[in-house]
Amino acid sequence: MKTDVRIAVPKGRLYNPVLSLLTLASMFREGDGKESRKLIFTGELNGIEYIALKPIDIPVYVEAGAVDAGIVGTDILRELGSDVHEPLDLRIGRCALVLAAPQGVSLNFDQGVRVATKYPNTAARFFRSRNAHVHVVRLDGSVEIAPLLGLAEAIVDLVETGRTLRENGMVVVEEIAKVTAKLIVNRTSMKVKAETLGSCISQLDSVVYANS
Repeated sequence: MKTDVRIAVPKGRLYNPVLSLLTLASMFREGDGKESRKLIFTGELNGIEYIALKPIDIPVYVEAGAVDAGIVGTDILRELGSDVHEPLDLRIGRCALVLAAPQGVSLNFDQGVRVATKYPNTAARFFRSRNAHVHVVRLDGSVEIAPLLGLAEAIVDLVETGRTLRENGMVVVEEIAKVTAKLIVNRTSMKVKAETLGSCISQLDSVVYANS
């Protein structure tokens, strides 16, 4: 089957919710990719091929045109600042990017605070807007342990239920931004593959609207 459009889907916590949404939109047949280790698989809608990628890589592939579209959280879009079209908020994967610290700890931003995070660009912009003096420490793994080991006084990270924070004796100091999953599209693809991509956007939008 000829591939007209490639859409990147995120591995990890959003993978199954995304495939379920695509199924409801009649763009995917339930079960085609859920139990598979294949990185490339086809859906039910003719001409669409799905690529499973790490979320952090999806905007890079979409902006470069290696894939035509993708689904990714707004946390990553803010962090990378990718030049992509963002036609639709899918309203799944809801969580929040927050500033958190160990319970009982007072943060003095006038004297400088070390903040550990996977989102150094987003954190730096946030603290600049507050004229806060911070040293951002970039980490790729679990950031909750950084204050426990003395690497940082606070963290900036995603929170869904808050359970991980509580288990590590931490509390939310301030919410930085709401996070949800978005459909993003390569700007050139949006023009040259307008018919297929427009149909995808319309079908997804109908499901999102019906579930809102």
